[in-house]
Amino acid sequence: MITSYAYPRAALIGNPSDGYYGKTIAFVFRNFSAKVEIVKSREIQIVPQYADKNAFEDRAEFEKHIQYYGYYGGLRLVKATIYKFFSYTEENDMRLQNKNFTLSYYSDIPVRLGLSGSSAIVIACLKALCRFYKIEIAKPELANLALAVEKEELNISAGLQDRVAQVYERPVYMDFDKKIMDAQGYGRYETFAADLLPNLYVAYLETAAEGSEVLHNNLRQLFDHGHEDIISAMQNFARLTDEVYTCLKNRTREKIADLINMNFDLRASICPIPQKQRELITLARALKASAKFTGSGGAIIGTYDDDQHFRKLKEELASHRIKLIKPKIVDHA
Repeated sequence: MITSYAYPRAALIGNPSDGYYGKTIAFVFRNFSAKVEIVKSREIQIVPQYADKNAFEDRAEFEKHIQYYGYYGGLRLVKATIYKFFSYTEENDMRLQNKNFTLSYYSDIPVRLGLSGSSAIVIACLKALCRFYKIEIAKPELANLALAVEKEELNISAGLQDRVAQVYERPVYMDFDKKIMDAQGYGRYETFAADLLPNLYVAYLETAAEGSEVLHNNLRQLFDHGHEDIISAMQNFARLTDEVYTCLKNRTREKIADLINMNFDLRASICPIPQKQRELITLARALKASAKFTGSGGAIIGTYDDDQHFRKLKEELASHRIKLIKPKIVDHA
């Protein structure tokens, strides 16, 4: 049996600029994971997980399931990934062994909270398929392939940030400058050690879930039509990213909290923020923690001072049914 994993992504700074020729810094953390298992079999079979169940005890269970998972689970992601993998290997003249498989998948990544649970399933699936068929795909190309699964096969508006972080499995600075992208087909990626990062928390409220397409579809339309405020914001996201990266490399972390807050404020100037999600940011800031979204919204990331500050945050946020964790950052050098 082949088993592969991929992990949720948190953007420290820069998002949502990754799909708009901007810059960002992100990492993945192992508090949750997506897992794919493959075994050789007579036919190609896919074993659906709970999120893709199609039988329910009653209306209440059905409605609860839809409210949490939405209308689409991992099954369509896995099918699209397998199809795109076969297409990619054929287009690139990668001869695969003539064998079939049974694939099962599981994810405990909280859904629709901006933690990249969908792309984690795609990445885990691609990694497992590569191992099963004993082929190698370079990391930048693997991230591109994962993005193509969702953009080309499922028509989901997304950027490269999630996939790059999940493929490299190390904190990574990403520069998606248009000239670089046009020249080589992917951005400039620089990984760095996790111990350069400040004290970070991730917090989320499951009832604040919203699909990433809600944000990106609107932004994409405005960006493609040359909306000046959107283009200016993307340039400022890139500037904030460079400032944070300089702080990290110089180990001068004092400014990072303010830069994280500025990232959210800039985002709020160009994107509507659902009330529940805004309240989460406001509460964290009231407790003297910096705060911005980890991704498309729902979960937040920020800095805290020390363990005493973290305990205070956790106690207060728990009283609002908000879950708080210290991310166990993956750092595969």
